[in-house]
Formats: sequence, structure tokens, C-alpha cells
Amino acid sequence: MNTKKYQGIVIPAVTPLTSEFSLDHGAVESMFENFYAHNVLPFILGTTGEGPSLPLPVKKDYLQKAGKLKKPGTILYAGISANVFNEAVDLAKASFDLGADVVAATLPSYFALSEYQMQQYFEQLADAIGGPLIIYNIPATTHMSIPLQLIDELSYHDNIVGTKDSERSDERLQASINLWSSRQDFSHFVGWAGRSAVALLKGSDGLIPSTGNVFPGLYEELAKVSRLADEKRAMELQRLSDVFGDLYQKGRSLGESLWALKVLMHEKGLCETHVMPPLQPGTTEQGSLLINELQLTLQKEGVQF
Repeated sequence: MNTKKYQGIVIPAVTPLTSEFSLDHGAVESMFENFYAHNVLPFILGTTGEGPSLPLPVKKDYLQKAGKLKKPGTILYAGISANVFNEAVDLAKASFDLGADVVAATLPSYFALSEYQMQQYFEQLADAIGGPLIIYNIPATTHMSIPLQLIDELSYHDNIVGTKDSERSDERLQASINLWSSRQDFSHFVGWAGRSAVALLKGSDGLIPSTGNVFPGLYEELAKVSRLADEKRAMELQRLSDVFGDLYQKGRSLGESLWALKVLMHEKGLCETHVMPPLQPGTTEQGSLLINELQLTLQKEGVQF
């Protein structure tokens, strides 16, 4: 049984917005109720949460609301990624003050950084924020890959407690599990949805799947059967994860998929479909087609999550 502090299913929560681009408090309540009903935890202000596009007042409003809604005894994760070092530090301190237990940061995404610069950035950030930090590797947005050797060196810093890795590499995934599965003081989370079942079965500490915004129960069950080493059922749930993920991701850019994800969530009564500029909504026709695809898929698969 995994006894690490940072582990399990952590959902990268969308940021539900009103038509005026303020935080939709009622939707946050609905989302968090849905998460906690399925024993999964929220991670706000990350990539799926449009963190890089949100004004600071919206970020702090979300942090405050999430902190108030946090279920006792659980962990609240928050993203602090920024291109300005001091902004990341200030957001981390605000996150801790408002109820977040651990923060996650990518590399700044404008300048290409050397390995030495990457190391200095995370060490200086970890020193400055004075709390638990997760290193978030996502080359799709930063256009840089953080070497595993470097993450391993950083993992011995007192404030660096884990990594979330969204890089698509089977070799990297296996090497990560080999490095950290037995480390009680450092956690490995997978952000590559297509390898969710494999990662859990092999010893990764947790998943951070965006599809969990719509189907948290799918990942709750995947975690359960993985703990039981039920590979057959785990791979069937992986297939369903792929099917549902394709609904809003296939044929779309990352930014376009976030609107489509909110369309699916709106169909389940969780939030509106507004996205923060520079992201833009799709057309009414595109939304209708997406909802029709969802309904047909649910009927075809005969599942209830």
C-alpha cells in the first residue's frame, strides 16, 4: 500500500468562468463536490486550469474558494508557473496562505534554458517559497524537457517533494518509476493519460488526468484495480480513458481542447463553457456535435461514471 503523502488521483481542475471572465463560485462548488464524491483531489491553476492566462485576482479568488471547500484531511494542489520569478514566489506564498498544501511549477517558457539554469531556477524557487514544491515537466508548453538526472538531484532538496511528468516517453516513464517508486520522500505523478494504467501498475504514485474533470469515477476505479494488480480491468479502464479523452482532444490543439472539455462538463451540469482569452470558444455547431458524440459514446460503452 502506498503511504506517501503525495499520491493518488489528482484532477487538474478547469477554471470555471462567468461570461465576464470572473470565477464561477457555484461551479467550483459543483466540481469539488464531484471530486470528493469520487475520492480524487483537485489541482487548480495548472495547464488544464488555464493558469498562464488568468489574471492574478482570479487566481487568488480561486485559491480562496478552493481553500474554503477543501475536505478536511485532504491535500489541495495549486499551480504557480510564471515567466517572472517573483510572481511565481508571490503566488506560491498566497497559495499556502489561502489553503493550498503543495504547489507545482513548470520551467519559465520564454527563454531556452541550459541544464544549469534549470537547476538554479528550481533550487532558488524552492528556497524562496518555503513550502512543498512539485516539479512539472511539460515540453508541449515549455518546449524544454527537464532531464531525469536533474530532477533526481533536485529531489533531495528539502522543499522539493515530487514531479509531475507529461512527457510522452515510455523509456522516461520506466526510468522514473525505477528512480522514485521506493522513495518515501519523493513522489512521481503521470500527466500522460495514455499511460495511466501502465504507470500505476508499475509503481507510479499517482495520475493527474484532465479527463477526470468529467469522469472522476473512472480514475477512482482505475486506482483501486491497480492496487489489486488487476491488469485486465486496468487496461479496460485505460481504453475507456482513451475513448473519452479523444472526445475533446483528438484533432484539437491543447488550447482548443480546453473549451471542448468545458463543453462536456457543461453537459454534466458542472460549469459553463467560457474560456479565458487568448483561448476562444468553438462554434455552437461544434459544441452540439461534441455533445452528440458524448451521448453516443456513453450508449455504446454502456458505462456510468
